[in-house]
Amino acid sequence: MGCDGGTIPRRDELVRLKKKPEQKDKNAELAFKWKHCTIKQLPLQSPIVSCSLGKLYSKEAVIEGLLDRSILPESAVHIKTLKDVKSLNLTPNPAYDDAKIEKGDDYSHNKSPYICPVIGLEMNGKYKFCFLWTCGCVMSERALKQVKTTVCHQCQTPFEPSDVVIMNAEGDDLNLMIENMQTRKTKNKSNKKSSKKRANADSQQVEEEKDQLDDVMKANKTLNDSKPSSKKIKTEGVMNDSTSCSSIGSTSKNIEPQDPAFKKIKDNYSVAKDPNASEVLKSIFTSHKSAKEQTKAHWVTYNPFYN
Repeated sequence: MGCDGGTIPRRDELVRLKKKPEQKDKNAELAFKWKHCTIKQLPLQSPIVSCSLGKLYSKEAVIEGLLDRSILPESAVHIKTLKDVKSLNLTPNPAYDDAKIEKGDDYSHNKSPYICPVIGLEMNGKYKFCFLWTCGCVMSERALKQVKTTVCHQCQTPFEPSDVVIMNAEGDDLNLMIENMQTRKTKNKSNKKSSKKRANADSQQVEEEKDQLDDVMKANKTLNDSKPSSKKIKTEGVMNDSTSCSSIGSTSKNIEPQDPAFKKIKDNYSVAKDPNASEVLKSIFTSHKSAKEQTKAHWVTYNPFYN
């Protein structure tokens, strides 16, 4: 029956100890960070973006947080505009099947949906991953250290050490990311100032060139006004029937009266009366006596005798 003097109680039956607090599963916590949005705590939806501290967000949640800043957590208050986040170029994991996981037909829920494109490590929080702020390509830190280069492994975009952002950084890495963020901001400000100075210098140079052109145009105008006016004399050429002589049409030329070659030209000047002109030149015109005696068509004269 018991309690008759023959029962020996154990220590755990007499002494009640305080229960230890439940410990978090580190693996589950890491997986949650790498698969869920920092703002809404919901599964990440593409397009996926990250801030300069390496936190992961769904872009839709970031836009909603910028419109209503009351929903932004303390870890995301440094996001002021969309320029403070970078779209990530992630490499999907071929062994991850989202459809089977939703149905419960596969045990691949422990696998990560993304991997390193260089050495194939899964992006599940067990390994350090980083991305480049210049292009947004994501890779493991091990791959970035093993292959030392100043260009991206995927898109060949050049980058600097301050452009490397460690994802979900903690401790010393988080402090380093804050320093890199400040250096990038100061660098952008200096670049903007230098670009403004260049633009101002270019505009000043253009204005100076315009002023020089205006001065040249004014000088040419005054020079032309000081010159005596020239007379324009139109000379009529000879028309012929063949296309080879079509260039001998009527042309207009600006003839200076000071030219001695044209001093003989007068209002009543006639080639037929010119004693210095040859008979061959005079025979071209119908006023010559040879034109009256002409019985056949001539290729130069104005009287082709078509009829």
